[in-house]
Formats: sequence, C-alpha cells, structure tokens
Amino acid sequence: MVMLSLLPEPSMSWISSQKILNRRRLDKSSPGAATMRLGVIGGTGLINMDLTKRIADVGGEVIRTDDVHVDTAFGPVPLRCFSLEIQGVSHELIFLQRHHSSSGHGCPPHMINHKANITAMSQSNVDAVLSVCSVGAIASTFAPGKVGLAQQYIDFTGVATTFHDDESTFTSVTVPFDEEMNSVLEAVLRKVQNFDDGEILRYTYWLTQGPQFETVAEVDAIDRLGGEMVGMTMPREAKLARELTMAYAAVCISSNWAAGRDPADAGKALNHEDVSAQANDRLEPVWACIFAMLG
Repeated sequence: MVMLSLLPEPSMSWISSQKILNRRRLDKSSPGAATMRLGVIGGTGLINMDLTKRIADVGGEVIRTDDVHVDTAFGPVPLRCFSLEIQGVSHELIFLQRHHSSSGHGCPPHMINHKANITAMSQSNVDAVLSVCSVGAIASTFAPGKVGLAQQYIDFTGVATTFHDDESTFTSVTVPFDEEMNSVLEAVLRKVQNFDDGEILRYTYWLTQGPQFETVAEVDAIDRLGGEMVGMTMPREAKLARELTMAYAAVCISSNWAAGRDPADAGKALNHEDVSAQANDRLEPVWACIFAMLG
C-alpha cells in the first residue's frame, strides 16, 4: 500500500493524504469528480508547474494545490497535485519533477530513481502520463526551438531498466509510446507551431548514459544508427510505464544542436544552463499539449 505524507497548508481545512491521490476530492473545495487525471513529468524542459496564469488563459482556475510525498517500495517521491476546473469541467493534474528539484539542479540524470518515479505515478491512479523532455537535435529538421514527439527510442546503454529483476517477464515495446496520445499531441503541435502536414514532428530518441554531453564522434555514430535526438532520461520512464501498461507519451523540446551539429559553429561547447534556458523559452507548445490532454 502506498504511504503518503501531506505537507499541510494551514489556510485550508484538513484532508487526509490518501484522498489527495484518489480520483475524487471529498473536501468542500472540490469541484467534483475528475473527468481526466493526468500525470505530467518535467525535467530540464519543465522545471516547475506554475499553473496560475496558464490556466486562466484557457478559462480555468486552480481549485486546490497539495504537495505530497509518496513512499514507494523504491524510495520517496515528491508530487504536486492540482485540482482544476476548466470551463466548468473538473480535472486532476499530478506533477512530478523527475530530478526531484525546483531548480533543475537536483538528482543527476544517471542517478534518477525511475522505478520510484513511475511507481508513484502509477499509485496516483493517473489515466495517462505526459513526459516533457529537453533534447539535443541531430536531425536537420529538428532545429532548436521546435517541439516534437518521440516515436521510437534506441537504448544501447547496456543498463537494464525493469521492475522484473526476480522473475522473467518480457514486455513488447514494438510501439513504445501511446499512439492515441501521440495523435492528439501531433495535431496540437502542428496547430500551435503553424506547421503543415508535411512537417516532420515524430523522431527517434537515442538514450545516452550521461551526465556528460556527447562527443562529435558519438553523435555522428548515433546519426548513422538512426538516432535523431539525444537525451539522458526518457526511455527509462517509457520502459517502466509500458511494463505497468500505463499510457505514456513524450513531448520533446529541441533545446540545442547536438555536439558538432550547429550549422553556425560545429565546435560549440554545450552547457546545462543554456540548454535549460532554451527549453524553458519554448513551453507554449508544451502547455497547449497539457491542456489538450486534459480535454
């Protein structure tokens, strides 16, 4: 059973921490049963979940916010839970910062406890998980500033990511991302970025081990083997979500050219601050995706 600890807000009437992760809020501030319960995972590409202004732009409001710690079998996970009302319809949004940080400088990518994170999302009873990722672009059609989707991934790190360490269980990942989610997200991204039907929006994510950025030679090899964007985290989440049969999709922000791919400066050094800043400058399409998933 999931164990929770609620960080209290003195201005609000008390509500048991178990109810925070239930499908319905039972206190008086609740707008009623939620029609969509969406999990959102952010990282370098979405450091914080600041909904106040964003939700007002779509005719909604935040009814309640709760910070919750979920104690999973793999370790504790902090979540921020929102009760929302958008144009008269109630929703729940559960936000997880994969680095467990409000600054983007928390747990390094190679040390993220993905099993705890995905378990916490599963125990939150979300209907779907939308992952937001910052990536380095290899494909010439995925210039920095563009927001696309993960269609496939390649993981040659040699590091196993699974819930099944004790008993053989083999999970199909032929289609690694939820196709219904990707169809909705693709339509939204085309509209908000003014792309026609010929624009490529789906790419193959190559998982690197990190925390170092890639060398030029590595990027050249990745390109030859089919990688179109590089990152250090997301496929591990996707594998675990698939093992738990959770609907999962990844919105990918092209935050920089991968090493050696910048047309203006092939020798340009990469740094985390620039990558994070670029990613967080391109959140409008991401917010459109989040609200589209909420319906």
